[in-house]
Amino acid sequence: MESFVISTLLLFFLSVFFLFRRKKYSDKVPPGSLGLPLIGQSLGLLKAMKANKVEEWFQEGITKHGPIWKTGLFGYPTVVLHGPAANKFFYTCDGSVLRSTQPPSISRIVGSKNIIELVNNDHKRVRGALVSFLRLEVLKQYVAKVDEEIQYHLQMHWVGKHEVQVQTVIKSLTFNVICSLLFGIERGPKREKLLPPFQDMIEGILAIPINLPFTKFNRGIIARKKLVPMLIDLIREKREAIEEQKRVDPHKDLITSLLSIRDNDNLPMMSDEEIIDNIIAVMIAGYDTTSVLLTFLVKHLANNGSIYSAIAREQEEIAKNKAPEEALKWEDLTKMKYTWRVASEMLRINTPVILSFRRAVQDIEYGGYIIPKGWQVMVSGSMTHMDNSIFQNPTMFNPTRFEKNAPSPPPYSFVPFGAGPRMCPGMELAKMETLAMMHRLVTQFTWVLLDKDGPFKRIPMPEFDNGLLVRIMPIKATSMPSEAIM
Repeated sequence: MESFVISTLLLFFLSVFFLFRRKKYSDKVPPGSLGLPLIGQSLGLLKAMKANKVEEWFQEGITKHGPIWKTGLFGYPTVVLHGPAANKFFYTCDGSVLRSTQPPSISRIVGSKNIIELVNNDHKRVRGALVSFLRLEVLKQYVAKVDEEIQYHLQMHWVGKHEVQVQTVIKSLTFNVICSLLFGIERGPKREKLLPPFQDMIEGILAIPINLPFTKFNRGIIARKKLVPMLIDLIREKREAIEEQKRVDPHKDLITSLLSIRDNDNLPMMSDEEIIDNIIAVMIAGYDTTSVLLTFLVKHLANNGSIYSAIAREQEEIAKNKAPEEALKWEDLTKMKYTWRVASEMLRINTPVILSFRRAVQDIEYGGYIIPKGWQVMVSGSMTHMDNSIFQNPTMFNPTRFEKNAPSPPPYSFVPFGAGPRMCPGMELAKMETLAMMHRLVTQFTWVLLDKDGPFKRIPMPEFDNGLLVRIMPIKATSMPSEAIM
């Protein structure tokens, strides 16, 4: 009850504070309405997300007010921006202008030292440490390891099954890849012990940040308290291994990599607290986004025979030059050009993370208006992805948009992984997982949707009803049925 009272009082004082500033800048702030105190248009946006109509919600504001407008969201006055120039401003401003301040639930559960919250030199230092492991040159050596996890996953969750809840089981795959590459934990009890608190944390970061018993936020806080000691033990084990072996491979896993990085004075680049918070951040980022992309691809291939066939031909050409049990290599992934064009088009139409927020650190002049200090700034990448002036016939699924000789979209108009200094450092890992999984799927199975419409809602990540249920057929047992590629 005490937490609830404190939260309520805080929101009240915030609303009074921002009402005062609203009067101060009333003739300079963008057009629009802040709506009711605290609530603003939050309920309308949440409703649109659950109905997968966020673009319509945005378009209504753009039609009324133009590409810059104000509203009230989640207790804060918010300026909504649209267009490639707005994306560039949003993604390239440094932390002294726009700060990547997230909802309180994220910082409480993920940790205040995570890369999303850090700014300026701290952000550059931590990002550099993460990228040292997640960069392409390092990830190339892990293709076989990711492929091994995928083949084990298919054997456990697909082979011998008649029906599969695609999104549900693919989440288990992305979790296991995370455990393998980030933690260096092999399959077994230690991995299984990590999963329950991790799942509670995922649910908690999307919940109302009121820490009362039996709430999702409370379970998320408790889950973090359970997970952190496990990570501390892992860090201790990795540090001891480094000290004992002296020449341990710094790229053995992400934790080992972060522990091995030293500054110019030979001191650790990151504290244990920073390592813990950023490991959690990368876990959460990699868990949902890749599984969402793969689930949408499975759905689309079931509905589009020509694209299914084209991907199957590309992957079969790769498979025929390999022994039956031979692992994929980096060179194999480089040949999957059409498959990645399809994935890129899927990311354009169904961007996993549809909203991004920043907070104005100072009064900002933008587009002829003032964005007052303390106000939120929000963009949606899907709005430029679905802009007819940028992508012709944007609702049409057309992978040729990403062909080598096709006209490139304007800078900062295609932003599924963000852009600029805050572009997602795990982009190449997501690409590797996606290509390897699609190779194994289309060379081993065909499938049909058991729910043709396959509805989903955003809460805020896309969640399919029934986890996207499909009927699967092993490809060796049958020729490709017409219903599987219709």
